[in-house]
Amino acid sequence: MTTVDQQIQAFLAGAPHAVVGASNDRSKFGNKVLRTYVQNGRPVYPVNPSAGTIEGLKAYATLEELPEAVHGISIITPPEVTERIIDQAIALGIGHVWMQPGAESQAALDRARAAGLNTIAGGPCILVVLGFPG
Repeated sequence: MTTVDQQIQAFLAGAPHAVVGASNDRSKFGNKVLRTYVQNGRPVYPVNPSAGTIEGLKAYATLEELPEAVHGISIITPPEVTERIIDQAIALGIGHVWMQPGAESQAALDRARAAGLNTIAGGPCILVVLGFPG
């Protein structure tokens, strides 16, 4: 069995990543997570169906619209949306998901784990792991 630290290492070992639920509102976690990737020099795509650009990056409405395959996704969405995102991730072969606190649902966790995805949830936030400078 892998530890959470091993799961995090595997999540961060590849690139690029996508932030599903990215936001233009700098007070929201969807924006802070995106900025954390950028400030750490990590390639990242914002995913938000109602934003054209976020933090100067082109935003994509769905995971299917990304210009390339991503290694993993950070999810900052309501739990019922997270469930749909997990289904999309499975269909696209995305192997790593990190559900930020508040985005999790038992159904999403069960589906992700049953599909063999490296699933991080209910624990550390990427802002803490990568260090959100503000």
